[in-house]
Amino acid sequence: MEATTEARVPQKLTSKGQATRARILEHAAELIYTYGVHATNNEQLRHAAGVSGSQLNHYFPTKESLVLAVIEWQAERVLTFHRSERFTHFDSLDSLREWADHYVAYERSYQAGCSLGSLASEITKTDLDVHTELANAFQQWRDIFRDGLERMRQLGRLSAEADPTQLAHLLLSAFQGGMLLAQVARDIAPLRDALQAAIDHVQTFAVSPGPTTGSPPAGPGTSESMR
Repeated sequence: MEATTEARVPQKLTSKGQATRARILEHAAELIYTYGVHATNNEQLRHAAGVSGSQLNHYFPTKESLVLAVIEWQAERVLTFHRSERFTHFDSLDSLREWADHYVAYERSYQAGCSLGSLASEITKTDLDVHTELANAFQQWRDIFRDGLERMRQLGRLSAEADPTQLAHLLLSAFQGGMLLAQVARDIAPLRDALQAAIDHVQTFAVSPGPTTGSPPAGPGTSESMR
C-alpha cells in the first residue's frame, strides 16, 4: 500500500527501531479503536507501548503522522488478508461465499466490528488531513473485489452485462453496513443477511457452464442454473 512520506517507515531504522515503531502502531490502533482519535493521547500511548515521550516524538512527531501510519497499518492487514490465496483472488462465486462464511463464523465479528471501518468513522469526525489516504485504502479494498469480478467475466463465469465496479461497491457496502448493524444488535444476522443478499445479486449475472463434448442434453426438469 502506498503511504505518504510522513507515514512511511524511515529507511534507516534498525530492526529494534522497526519493532518499536510497530509496537507503537499496534497500541495506537487499539487505543483509537477503543477511545477514538480525539480521546487518545500521548500519555495513554506511551504507557500502553512502554516507550518514552522522546521515542514517541521520534517516530511520530505529530498526531497526524501517527493517524496516517495507523491507517496504513490497519489497511495493510485488511488488504493482505483479502489478497491471500485463500479466496483464489475472488474469481468465483464459491470464493465470495467462503469470504462471507469466514466473517459470519468469526465469533468476534459482531463484537469487534470492522477495524478499518471503525477507524474511518472516527477520522471523518476530525479535521486531520488524512482523508485522501483513508479513501485510497478503501479503494484498494474495493479493487480486490472488482479485479476478481472482472476475471470472472473474462473467464465467462459472469455475463457481459455485469459491472465489476458496481458489484464490488455492493459487496464492500454490504460488508460495512452489515458489520455495523451486527455490532449494534450484538447479533451476526444483519451481516449474514447483507452478505448473502449481495452475493445472491452477483449470482444473477452468473453464466451456466455449457455441456461438455458428448454430454447428453439436459432432460426435462434438469436445472442448468449455476449454483
